Amino acid sequence: MARNLSPLAAEPLPSLDARALVEKQRAYFETRVTLPLEWRREQLRALERVARKYEAEILAALKADLSKSAEEAYLTEVGSIYGEVKNALKNVKGWMKPRSGSAPIVIQPARAYQYLEPLGVTLVIAPWNYPYQLAIAPLIGALAAGCTAVLKPSELSPATSSVLAKMLGEAFPPEVVSVVEGGVAESQALLAERWDLIFFTGGTQVGRVVAEAAAKHLTPTILELGGKSPCIVDKSADLEVTARRIAWGKYVNAGQTCIAPDYVLIPSELKGRFTELVRKAVTDFYGADARTSGDYGRIVSARHFERVSALASHGTVAFGGERDAASRYFSPTVITDAPLSSPLMQEEIFGPLLPLVDCPSVEDAIRFVRSRPKPLALYSFARDAAVNERVLAETSSGGAVTNDVCVHFAAEGLPFGGVGESGLGGYHGQSSFDAFSHKKSVVKRPFALDMKLRYPPYGGKLNLFKRLM
Repeated sequence: MARNLSPLAAEPLPSLDARALVEKQRAYFETRVTLPLEWRREQLRALERVARKYEAEILAALKADLSKSAEEAYLTEVGSIYGEVKNALKNVKGWMKPRSGSAPIVIQPARAYQYLEPLGVTLVIAPWNYPYQLAIAPLIGALAAGCTAVLKPSELSPATSSVLAKMLGEAFPPEVVSVVEGGVAESQALLAERWDLIFFTGGTQVGRVVAEAAAKHLTPTILELGGKSPCIVDKSADLEVTARRIAWGKYVNAGQTCIAPDYVLIPSELKGRFTELVRKAVTDFYGADARTSGDYGRIVSARHFERVSALASHGTVAFGGERDAASRYFSPTVITDAPLSSPLMQEEIFGPLLPLVDCPSVEDAIRFVRSRPKPLALYSFARDAAVNERVLAETSSGGAVTNDVCVHFAAEGLPFGGVGESGLGGYHGQSSFDAFSHKKSVVKRPFALDMKLRYPPYGGKLNLFKRLM
């Protein structure tokens, strides 16, 4: 994911009193006003209203920050928020209900439940690459669960950050939702406070910084991180469809997507044709020169442009590689023969570079994936369903898709998140509600039928316990 704050020390702006902000939200939360269903629905409706009111400004901000077309921005950010909030409004009543469990015979008569209660005052730190969607989606979960929230957008997407501050400031009083703009200093000031949950989306390195800060207060965290998400292409795959789908997932948002295909494991005899099919897909998507396309984005900053340029120096450019530092344009690019020890094959790329790695068989591909940290996503392409099932069974990743890329993010009924170094916890739909909730175990018993079986003296009861337990 995006790297949106640094562990380097810095001083927060004098205007930010992080402690006072947290204390204000905590005092409000302690009134218990956030518990009823109607309060939660009111907040979700307010969020939906203001999102629709500011839709044009949001689209313009995404264009300013990342050169996203209105269509791409709606497809990948704005539209999904409407779906998330609609889903929450429809289902939050059911999500709030106690969930039944089982009570063993030795404590009968009894009924067991999970009660869902809001965690409390929460911090959401959002990245720059999808600065609207990845800020608002967690906020939906927080409000549905009955929490308050402080949102810290990324300073690398300043136009979107400004719109978020304006729209959420209009929709909510600061004791319910506050937006803190700024950079590293503001992030560090917020992380120094005690929260009931920190929800962070960003890079693994900064995720460790967030986890360390949270550990000082034993604060639970949801860490949506990243990693090198592989594509495994089997000899049985429909190569044309495979190339088109991988090209779309790789080059949307100029490659700045946490679940973008990071590299392709492919038999060497398919590599040449696959490269040409990716080239054709790129031309179909963006024309002969992607810099003239209204649908192709730009690298977010000069520093990230330099980083992507440095990564492109490893291996052989099969096509692409054109760039312009002034506009931060970097063309869709395929790279072959990159050393496996190179930064291109060791670091999350987060740009429009697609390395191809010779891999003779699915067995070799599985071994390759298993030898590296667990990725946020994994993509397997094969007409043979048994091949895809084998990949799913023998690899571990935060999420996976067969014969496509990235689309699991849109499945509201599925939790989205990583595993190992690619993240901790998940969200979307009910999983978002659960992420911001404490699941309290409750057993209800009557006074009647107070069986003496469990009480001492225990002499002679061992065989009975063995039969009952």
